Amino acid sequence: MNAHLRGLAALTLVTLIWGSTFVVVKGALEDFPPSLLMLLRFAVGAVFFLPVWRRARQAWWAGFDLGFWAALGYATQTIGLLYTTAGRSAFITALSVVLVPVFAGLLGRRVATWIWVGAALSFVGVGLLAYDGSPPNAGDLWTLATAVTYAIYILRLEHHTLRHDALALTLTQLVWLTVLVGGWAWVSGDLAALGGLEVPWGAVLYLGVAATALTTWLMALGQRSVPAPEAAVVYSMEPVWAAIFAYFVLGEVLGLRGWLGGALIVLAILLVQRDRGGSAARGVE
Repeated sequence: MNAHLRGLAALTLVTLIWGSTFVVVKGALEDFPPSLLMLLRFAVGAVFFLPVWRRARQAWWAGFDLGFWAALGYATQTIGLLYTTAGRSAFITALSVVLVPVFAGLLGRRVATWIWVGAALSFVGVGLLAYDGSPPNAGDLWTLATAVTYAIYILRLEHHTLRHDALALTLTQLVWLTVLVGGWAWVSGDLAALGGLEVPWGAVLYLGVAATALTTWLMALGQRSVPAPEAAVVYSMEPVWAAIFAYFVLGEVLGLRGWLGGALIVLAILLVQRDRGGSAARGVE
């Protein structure tokens, strides 16, 4: 298996794990604040990589850069969900799939036609899978900010993975995420209430180890060989896996529109594999 296929496999596994978190988070948030759940999952993830502390000396600025954009994405998405539905949030967040090649093009990179076609197909697919038809609201603007920050994160991750060790990069961004989200929890007052709450440790450990530590490392590894515009299309597989897990665990039924949306996303991922000789290659950094 060549480096590109290994990268695709790593990123696909990331989306599968992300998809499984839907049912975990849904249960955990019933009696536990989202800021504290994020704080604990990032802290667990950071602790998991502490053995590579010495290797991370040169990656702290890169970790802050990634941690900042990731924390901004989590915060805006959480605020957006106060006003909009989960389906609409997923639909708007999927704009990042289109924004990544747009931003890459603005930076002077050549983006292949098949990447554009794949990005458009995956966006339509997510729309069919997740869009609920609810009217526009203030949460949509906050979620649009999530799509922008997520697109920037994907591009910055590609930049840093070429310059730093994947384990060191994972540790530093998780430490900064813990600090930044911890500040949010402190300002919101949630941190002060932690002592009186029952912590859902099962969910925290799964989210911290599998959905944070493992996925952050796999993303850093995968994007070393998968260009950011292509990676963005692969990441759109998350709602497909989420729908599958929701069907088997929660008994939620996926209608014809949902199946069509999932098929378009899979088709989009297959399309962006065309012309591997150079069309999806990295351009100007």
